[in-house]
Amino acid sequence: MNALPASVRVFERGWLSSNNVLIVDDRSAALVDTGYATHAHQTRALVQQALGARPLDLIVNTHLHSDHCGGNALLQATWPCRTLIPASEAEAVRDWDEARLTFRATGQTCERFTFTGTLAPGATLRLGALDWQVLGAPGHDPHSLMLYCAAERVLISADALWENGFGVIFPELEGESGFAEQQAVLETIAALDVRLAIPGHGAPFANVEEALQRAFSRLAWLRADPARNARNALKVLIVFKLLEVRAMSFATLLRMLDNAMAMRAAASMLKPRGEWPALMKALVEELAAGNGPLTVDGEQIVARATVHASEQ
Repeated sequence: MNALPASVRVFERGWLSSNNVLIVDDRSAALVDTGYATHAHQTRALVQQALGARPLDLIVNTHLHSDHCGGNALLQATWPCRTLIPASEAEAVRDWDEARLTFRATGQTCERFTFTGTLAPGATLRLGALDWQVLGAPGHDPHSLMLYCAAERVLISADALWENGFGVIFPELEGESGFAEQQAVLETIAALDVRLAIPGHGAPFANVEEALQRAFSRLAWLRADPARNARNALKVLIVFKLLEVRAMSFATLLRMLDNAMAMRAAASMLKPRGEWPALMKALVEELAAGNGPLTVDGEQIVARATVHASEQ
């Protein structure tokens, strides 16, 4: 019941990287999502170990947040692989507009990559001798996609559904609709016959109905007070950055807040600008409480250990 199809292998990654899904048949070897830039060599090593002398033929990105496409450039430099991205992101990638691609907005990095084709909802991909339907999954990201194999009843859900939740609803930080789209995506998943979901973060799981119940409940909680989504977004982005750099001063964190549009938008929903230092201090203290992901040493904020994105 919980078994992956024979042609599918999942590299479960902790933060900072998304999971990587390797799908192989006699015709091609494809990788769905490539992790974060600082983990790119690890991603390449995992793929090389799995494929041996065989090349990687195709990269498929469910969406272009940095933890899902940060390995693209290195993999493209290693193998002459084709790359498919969401169609609505094509212009931003072609122009390498880092603001539109969210890298600058979140204080994250991604090495420039290229693409050879695009994907849109309604398309079908043949991967691992299986047909995968491309489904739209806006909410967490307006451009996000999922892949569904009806024959195997397997869903690659990216950040639209985890076993315990889903990704930050970023559009709502900019005053755009995201909660309604996330609701629709969850309803789309509920209408599918799914025996196994492969999330963007965390292990594949079979208890999809229970996961959906938790996701619907969490979404209702966020919609009841949008400040909750903003607060969660700030905490997620702080932890992500600390896990990347391992330590930073509180002053550096405040500069990051000034420079990262998504963080500024979230902070603006919570407090007036003059109160941002106190807000960030309070959030850091929350993250350092108990066995939290951060510790505070004077003016230095230090990452305690790796955490799972699915624990957001």
